[in-house]
Amino acid sequence: MADSFSSDSQTGGYSASMKDELETLRAELAELKAEQADLQLLYEATIEHGEAVEDQLAENNQLLLETQRRLEAELADAGRYVLSILPEPRSEGPKADWLLVPSTELGGDSFGYHDLDSDHFAIYLIDVCGHGVGAALLSVSIINVLRSCALPETDFRIPSDVLFKLNNAFPMERQNNMFFTIWYGVFQRSTGKLSYASGGHPAAVLLPVAKDAGAFSLIGTSEGMVIGAIEDMTFDQSDVSVRSGDRLLVLSDGTYEVDDLEGDVLSLEGLANEALAADRSIPSHILEWVQKKSGQSELPDDYSMIEFQF
Repeated sequence: MADSFSSDSQTGGYSASMKDELETLRAELAELKAEQADLQLLYEATIEHGEAVEDQLAENNQLLLETQRRLEAELADAGRYVLSILPEPRSEGPKADWLLVPSTELGGDSFGYHDLDSDHFAIYLIDVCGHGVGAALLSVSIINVLRSCALPETDFRIPSDVLFKLNNAFPMERQNNMFFTIWYGVFQRSTGKLSYASGGHPAAVLLPVAKDAGAFSLIGTSEGMVIGAIEDMTFDQSDVSVRSGDRLLVLSDGTYEVDDLEGDVLSLEGLANEALAADRSIPSHILEWVQKKSGQSELPDDYSMIEFQF
C-alpha cells in the first residue's frame, strides 16, 4: 500500500508540473500573438505611411522638375536678351566680326561699338567678375549706359574720361561687391588715330596689314585698377596710329588664360602670333586653337573677341 501511495503521489506531482508548464506556454503564446498583432498593425501603418511618403516625394519631384524647367526657360530667355543687345557685325568703316561663348548660361562678358559722330567710332568690351544672373545683369546695365551715352557730363570721345565716370557710377559697394574690367577705345577716321584706356583689362592686339611673324602690338595693359574699386580713380590714356587694312582684336582674358595640355597657361603673345597665321575669321580660328591646345571643348571662362579691320 505504501508503494502504491508513493507512486500516485509522484504521478500526481508530474501532472501538476506539466499543467503549470502548459499554462505558462499558453500565456507566452498569447503574449506572442498579441505582439504579432501589434507588429502587423505597425507593419500596415508603415506600409500606408510609406505609400503616402512615396506619393509626397513623387509630387515634390514633379514640382522640382517643373521649377527646373521654368528656371531653364528663364535663363535661356535671359541669355537671348544678352545676345540681342550685342551689335550686328559690320561690313565697312571699320569692319567688325565677333564671337561670344559664355562658360555658363549667363556670363559677365559683353561688348559694343557704335558711331559717336561722323568722325569718331567707339569700341568697348567689359568683363564683370563672376558668372550667373548677377554678373549678367551688371554687364547689361553697363553696356546700355555705354551704347546710349548715358553718363552725365562725359565726353565719350575721351576714353580716360569714360572710365573715370564709369568708376564713380558703378562702385562695388552698390553692385553686390562686383567689379568689372573694360577696354575702351575711340577711332578717329580723319586722322587714323586710335585712343584707348584700360581698367584692369587685357591689352587689345593690333595686327598690321602685312602679316609678318611677330609683327603685332599689344594696345593697353591689364595692370591698371579695375572699375568700381576706388572712388575718383584716374585712368591713363594712350594713342596709336592705324593704317588701312590693319586689324584690331579686343578680347577678354577667357580667350587665352587656359591651361594647355602640358599644364602651362596660354599667353596673349601666343594668341597674337596664332592670329597672324589665320586665313579666316580670327575669333573662330582662335577659339578652335584654344580648344585644341587645352584639350577642352568647353572653356572655364567666357570667351569673347571682336575683330576689327580698318
